[in-house]
Amino acid sequence: VQLQASGGGLVQAGGSLRLSCAASGRIFSSSAFSWLRQAPGKEREFVAGVRWSSGTTYYADSVKGRFTISRDNAKNAVYLQMNSLKSEDTGAYYCAAKATWWDISSISGYNYWGQGTQVTVSS
Repeated sequence: VQLQASGGGLVQAGGSLRLSCAASGRIFSSSAFSWLRQAPGKEREFVAGVRWSSGTTYYADSVKGRFTISRDNAKNAVYLQMNSLKSEDTGAYYCAAKATWWDISSISGYNYWGQGTQVTVSS
């Protein structure tokens, strides 16, 4: 599976951005897709995940109620709608995929990664 992330940019606090991840290659119905991020000087962290077959979602506590992850099976795409952005949301955002939904928030389980797209929130 190849992943291509896009949609990052510079936005003021309180604003919105929508990230897109285009997937190619063989996608199994059991797959899970997630967005993870890495702020400067910090470790990479899980943000949100979606189950490819059912659309079931899971979010980190820090983004619940502000971010929405979704997938479009027909387009082989995953999206992250980010609202009410805060300065602490700044970082490089990565689209990633793994074979199963199990342990979705564990960074170590992802087999496929896209390149990062930078999100910068100015306060």
